[in-house]
Amino acid sequence: MTELTTPGPANPPRSQWLDVWDQFKTHKGALIGGILFMVIVLAVYVGPWFWTIDPTLIDIRARNQAPSLAHPFGTDQLGRDMLARMMAGGATSVSVGITAMLLALFLGSFVGVLAGYFRRFDGPLMRLTDLFLALPLLPLLLVMMLLFREPLNAAFGPEQGIFILIVASIGITSWMPTARIVRGDVLALKEREFVLAARSIGTTNSKMITRHILPNVLSPIMVSATLGIATAIITESALSFLGLGFPPDFPTWGRLLFDATDYLQQYPERVFWPGMAISLTVLSVNYLGDGLRDALDPRIRGR
Repeated sequence: MTELTTPGPANPPRSQWLDVWDQFKTHKGALIGGILFMVIVLAVYVGPWFWTIDPTLIDIRARNQAPSLAHPFGTDQLGRDMLARMMAGGATSVSVGITAMLLALFLGSFVGVLAGYFRRFDGPLMRLTDLFLALPLLPLLLVMMLLFREPLNAAFGPEQGIFILIVASIGITSWMPTARIVRGDVLALKEREFVLAARSIGTTNSKMITRHILPNVLSPIMVSATLGIATAIITESALSFLGLGFPPDFPTWGRLLFDATDYLQQYPERVFWPGMAISLTVLSVNYLGDGLRDALDPRIRGR
């Protein structure tokens, strides 16, 4: 007499995010970039809790000191600790990059989805996108800084006002590539079978966009997000280097570069530290974006 056996429980369906993680792990550059970016973020946000020297503290007796145990990055012409200023400046630069990226991502995704899904909006929104793309970026930023700097400083204070102005200026002038990429993907998705099937059963436009369109354009949006952080950090650094960014007593990596140009030959390390920080941050974010693009693309994952 044979013994009857009951089949064991079936393996649970594999999560899509596990597939994304498995694909992301195969991209060594993305892993290194992600770890490096996390280290930089922890250094600029958590580091001041351990390195408690005030970045604005002036000590004339300690000015222009070389790197030492007391001041690992040395001091500037006013005796301020460069390590403390690097961490404070990094927190500002990274905050500007992330906040400006979120604004540009929202604007670009909103315009791209509207233009790609609704035919009547396509022409006007794309002409608006072409108009912004045709405008020279740096002169436009300079005009916005000159026009709105004083009103925002009067309303929110010099630090908060200039932060809002820089974030808004960078976000408003950098949403166009995301809009064009999202629009192209939405136009292709509109003709896919699952979208046509959802439309045939009476799915509303809002549910169609939130449940079927946006999840399938997540890959280009994430790539635009990572690249947007790098672009925003470089743009803020350029504005600060030109002397149009944050005030002198409010350090950013670009401002530190600007202040170090007068002492380039005598103290080249003052240019090295902020320049290396900007380069490593941009490089890590770019590698992270490449890895996310491959991991989030179902065609590359083989799904």
